[in-house]
Amino acid sequence: MEKTLALIEKYILYAVIFLIPVTVLSISPNPFVVSKLAVLAYGIGLILLVRTVRIILTGKLDFSVGTYDFPVALLAVSYILSLIFRLPNKMEGLLSPGTATIVVGGALLYYLINQQKENDKRWLAIVLTISAAVFSLLTLLAFSGLFSKIPQLPVFIKARGFTPEGGFLPAAIFLVTLLPISLGLAISEKKQTLKGILIASSVLVVLGLAISAYNIIPGRPYAPRFPSMGVSWTIAVDSLKDSPILGVGPGNYLTAFNRFRPLAFNNSDLWAVKFATASDYYLTVLTETGMLGFAAVALLLLALYRTAKQDIKERKIVHWGFAASANLISLIILAILLAFVPATLLLTILLFVLLALSSKSKHTVLNLTAQGVQTEGQTLSAQTTQAVASRFPALLITVPVVVFVGLFLYQASRAFVAEYKFKKALDYLVANDAAKTYDTMREAINLNPRVDRYHATFTRVNLALANAIAQRAAGAERPEGAEAQQPAQISDADRQNITTLIQQAISEGKATVALNPLRAGNWEILGQTYRAIIPLAQGSDAFAVQTYRQAVALDPINPNLRIALGGIYYARNDYENAVRIFELAAAAKPDHANAHYNLAFAQREKGDLNQAVAELTLVLSLIQDKNGQDYQVAKKALEDVQAKAKAAAPSGQELNPPQPGQEPIIQPPVELPEGSEPPQAPVLPSPTPTVNPTPTVSEEINLTPSPTNIP
Repeated sequence: MEKTLALIEKYILYAVIFLIPVTVLSISPNPFVVSKLAVLAYGIGLILLVRTVRIILTGKLDFSVGTYDFPVALLAVSYILSLIFRLPNKMEGLLSPGTATIVVGGALLYYLINQQKENDKRWLAIVLTISAAVFSLLTLLAFSGLFSKIPQLPVFIKARGFTPEGGFLPAAIFLVTLLPISLGLAISEKKQTLKGILIASSVLVVLGLAISAYNIIPGRPYAPRFPSMGVSWTIAVDSLKDSPILGVGPGNYLTAFNRFRPLAFNNSDLWAVKFATASDYYLTVLTETGMLGFAAVALLLLALYRTAKQDIKERKIVHWGFAASANLISLIILAILLAFVPATLLLTILLFVLLALSSKSKHTVLNLTAQGVQTEGQTLSAQTTQAVASRFPALLITVPVVVFVGLFLYQASRAFVAEYKFKKALDYLVANDAAKTYDTMREAINLNPRVDRYHATFTRVNLALANAIAQRAAGAERPEGAEAQQPAQISDADRQNITTLIQQAISEGKATVALNPLRAGNWEILGQTYRAIIPLAQGSDAFAVQTYRQAVALDPINPNLRIALGGIYYARNDYENAVRIFELAAAAKPDHANAHYNLAFAQREKGDLNQAVAELTLVLSLIQDKNGQDYQVAKKALEDVQAKAKAAAPSGQELNPPQPGQEPIIQPPVELPEGSEPPQAPVLPSPTPTVNPTPTVSEEINLTPSPTNIP
């Protein structure tokens, strides 16, 4: 029985190693990450359950101590501690992007592989090589266009840029890392059949690597773009000032990027892009897990250096074999590449697998049975009791593991089902099926209420439904011959439905903020919610101002947030404050034409016509396409201001003027119930005081009334 369980454990491990690189299932809006997380979670969970049964049956724990055990354990602990104490929304670290789950799962995978014998490790390397060959084959078939001719396949698989990892850069890194192992196995294999398979796998790996490398050449459509190392370093240093030991939390890099990216980033062509990772893996670890995680990585690299140095010493130059050191060579290649590129789920798991394959292990057996003395004439019942008691140390260790794994797999199943429900809700949304979208979204939230993406999307669904009812009811109830702009009286039933949907939209927006109150995007979603219901609900404009101000505080150099905030002031005819906000938006990015365009309209309404003319003249100089629609729109606006005209402002492709206040769609407007005000803003560390003789982009304007003064 013990041998059977050992075989089951080994084959499950083989299956996990093979499936993680190639698994892509349409069970989530992100099929590349969630499906691989499912394989990792269920695979390791099953292995742990089988191993606990083995420990109970044998009464002993056999384990191996490897070269990298301590730094791997320290890295896993740093992610766990950072998840617990620093991450506002724990589900982000566990499911999407699931950074903590990936690292902890990879560490467990390292220890499980390390328990295998050397011959079994070799077979693991063979399985990994064959998986890389299948990975390359799928990439080649997609690039050739063959998948696009199969109608049953999901849309994302039909794309020419499809790879099982979701991008050509991580695919190229994965394949170039495994190429030494593939070649080493092909060279050293004695059995001709297996040797042929390994040679064919190596050929596929080379072809897949060539296609992936070709597509990431600068200038190609799939060439990757990342923030510079200087930007990433600045973000890491500033995040350490806030939390030096544990960082900002695993998977929470986006929050640090919003808060700490330097103002100079707005001068790049990537200024509007939000990055969820640093320019390389090590700076991402430093930002997310602080000095503790970075210390673990440093110890890991130090151990790798010592291992490589010792390996070179032990092998004389004339006897040094490429095949024998292929695992270590692949590990060194990956460690070097991660200093220049970020790591995906697959590359992180690959790092732990290569650490295990190149680790030098020492086997140890720990006896977990209590020795009892059998007396002469002892009854059968007493012997059975003594046998059970002898297994008590093994049960004491394994039962908590079984309980923990069972609870983890149960919660993981609920999370994966919720992710599938969320994906189905989005499918219904695309199909314009409002009822199924609403119901399925609620199911996803009930299964896993800790995902802010669910609440953010449900907010928009509720707003769309409320607006649709208001528009339909207003059109049906408006008397024949009435003016189109005249608010209509609607039925009590429609008013109640609109009120309920608005209240639910606000509740979902507030839930989004509550899950991560330091995420600027979450406050922006709530602000968009308040802004959308301005024509429907009285007092929502003041709430929108308060919410957008908090979003600006958490993303201070984002000009678009300030443009949105200034637009609300403009709609309230508060042109003084609108001008000040638009000025800060223009200061954040001086070459942002739309910021100056909005500023010009606010100055025009304020009466500063000369300033408005100057701003519109600057807008014309910033627009590169002199024959495009935006240039003509700005030119017409300049002519109108010069003529002191008050005509309605046109819109271009990128130039969108602030909109005047909207008339209520329904009369009287819906009254917001108690508790609709924004949540309390989080307390941020006070910045180091500086002397600013003129207003800068980092200064906040305290012009909004407190919640108690908002009607």
